[in-house]
Amino acid sequence: MTSIETIILAIVAAATVEAVWETLKMIWEEGRIQLNRVGPILIGLLIAFTLPVDVFAILGFPFTTPIVGQVLTGILISRGSNWMHDWIEGLRRFGEDR
Repeated sequence: MTSIETIILAIVAAATVEAVWETLKMIWEEGRIQLNRVGPILIGLLIAFTLPVDVFAILGFPFTTPIVGQVLTGILISRGSNWMHDWIEGLRRFGEDR
């Protein structure tokens, strides 16, 4: 892996960690489980596993354990189409600028 690819991977990882953490934080608010956040996560996981889709493998960064990519993809999908579009567009723009 080249230096640029390593930097891009680090940025993808950082964006993913933030997105996944922010999503998971929304599950528990006001001292209780928020079903309106659990539902989209379960649906996102269902879609990621049944299609199957792994956005990290598509971007050229496959996990050594493929299920990890599918789980993270499912959580990212649960954020919605606008968020996914913005996330992928940001990564694409960064790739073009390099």
